[in-house]
Amino acid sequence: MAEWTDLTRAIVLPRHCDHYGHMNVRYYASFFDDAGWHILNICGIQQQDLRARNIGTVVANISIDFHHEITVSNPFLIRGGLQRLGSKSFTHVLQLVNADTGTLCATQTSVEVCFDTDARKAIPLPDDMKEKLSTILLEEGSD
Repeated sequence: MAEWTDLTRAIVLPRHCDHYGHMNVRYYASFFDDAGWHILNICGIQQQDLRARNIGTVVANISIDFHHEITVSNPFLIRGGLQRLGSKSFTHVLQLVNADTGTLCATQTSVEVCFDTDARKAIPLPDDMKEKLSTILLEEGSD
């Protein structure tokens, strides 16, 4: 079983905050989206290789749970890993953590489906891709 992997770091700026003084949900989504692009890369799957094979991944489902607020000038870390590896899809989890306090502020869970970019339909995950994805599996599971 793999450990959580650090994907990105940033800091909450005033423009990220709403009238309550904490980071607005739209920015959680944006920061999680940026970090999510690194999930494939950390296990050795490069976007250029996928494009050459006419393969991509598309989000089928996404949810964010908010646990604790984060405010202006708080540095944060987003870490991630795989929760589930299926035949055509995988589920990854990202955590946004206050880098000063270690407090978990939000968790995003995403289901991504392997996608033929020419045919525009779901396809089975290639074996080499599944093997690489398995290296960041946080919990055992498959379908």
